[in-house]
Amino acid sequence: MNPLYLASGSPRRRELLTQIGVPFSVVSAPIDETPLPNEGAPAYVERLARAKAAAGLASLEHPVPANSHTAVLENRAVVLGADTAVVLDGRILGKPQNREDALAMLADLSGREHQVLTAVALSDGQRVHSLCVTSKVRFRAISGDEAQRYWASGEPADKAGGYAIQGLGAVFVTSLSGSYSAVVGLPLSETAELLGQFGIACWQSPTHTPEVTNQR
Repeated sequence: MNPLYLASGSPRRRELLTQIGVPFSVVSAPIDETPLPNEGAPAYVERLARAKAAAGLASLEHPVPANSHTAVLENRAVVLGADTAVVLDGRILGKPQNREDALAMLADLSGREHQVLTAVALSDGQRVHSLCVTSKVRFRAISGDEAQRYWASGEPADKAGGYAIQGLGAVFVTSLSGSYSAVVGLPLSETAELLGQFGIACWQSPTHTPEVTNQR
């Protein structure tokens, strides 16, 4: 079966892949995440997911076995890249730069519905398949004191939109339409379908500890 590499440092994505029994290793995929001029959110997250998959593939010292033509065909390394963005009124809310930025994001999201877009891309060096999943999340009203206490917890600092639905931020969510796992960071149903297209099955192992590969 083709080996899978996750081009992401996100613990949530590691947990989600492990949840569906898919063994994988982790590779580094640093890229520039600056949006392009006039770039819409769906195009943005899908471009970044594809770029992460490409960067992860490039980071492997030996992306595919080279001992035989048959081995290359049957055991080609596959890299998964993903990106998630919180979108409000067409504006992409990234990770907060500081406390003031996080509090401003929470104030904007308070009592309103926003979109969460997650794109997934798989590449084996010969082909790239990608998709984007959109979910809608509604928040209840958030008081200024709550927002400050939430920031003090440390959770919002590295989260797109300044919150984590799978963590303490769940108390703000009154409704969700779409994929919960996509909001967390990886749409599992759609990801499983993509993995199948690259010869990677789910339910291989109920308990898997991801391996971090050697990087150049």
